[in-house]
Amino acid sequence: MLILAMFLKGLAIGVAIAAPVGPMAALCIQRTLARGFWAGVAGGLGTALADLSFAMLAATGFAVFEGVVAQIALPLGLIGGTFMMVLAWRGWPRGDSHTPKAAKAPETRGLLRTTIVTYGLTITNPPTILLFAGIFAALGLAQGTATSALVALVIGVFLGSMLWWAFLAGLVAGLHHRLPPAFALWTARISSLTMAGFGLWAFATAFR
Repeated sequence: MLILAMFLKGLAIGVAIAAPVGPMAALCIQRTLARGFWAGVAGGLGTALADLSFAMLAATGFAVFEGVVAQIALPLGLIGGTFMMVLAWRGWPRGDSHTPKAAKAPETRGLLRTTIVTYGLTITNPPTILLFAGIFAALGLAQGTATSALVALVIGVFLGSMLWWAFLAGLVAGLHHRLPPAFALWTARISSLTMAGFGLWAFATAFR
């Protein structure tokens, strides 16, 4: 029962952390509209794998390393901010991209690249690292817990995050043909502006 309870807690944590609207959600929506369902899922997988990494660190007592994270916040913030600014620039519609086209099935290499880029973007976000550490510390999830229960917790976090991204990509892909042609254009613009905004915020917080 403890293993099941920890798994369900992890599932809830994974969904709760992934669900808020932010740069990853905007990126997932944009990729799904431009390249289809699997591109959105590939990006979500990158974020879910980063959440898995954070959960593993938090489950092994990562909260004690908050001081270390504070020391490397500057390079992490600069890397993450640069990632976001580059994605914002590349994602901004220009030229003949104002005319939405039917999403094409991406190649396996493209999906893998999407996953890697999104993982790198998420893993270099210090606030997310500290968020996991804070949640695990506040709930006492890593204190005196059996290894098997911690494994169930971490797996639950990954699956909860992955389920959310699959749901979001599926919802966008399903509604894609019912949306007006200009929706994809404005989504790309909003996504790029959101990404640029979070990139600037990452730069600002890195120099605090």
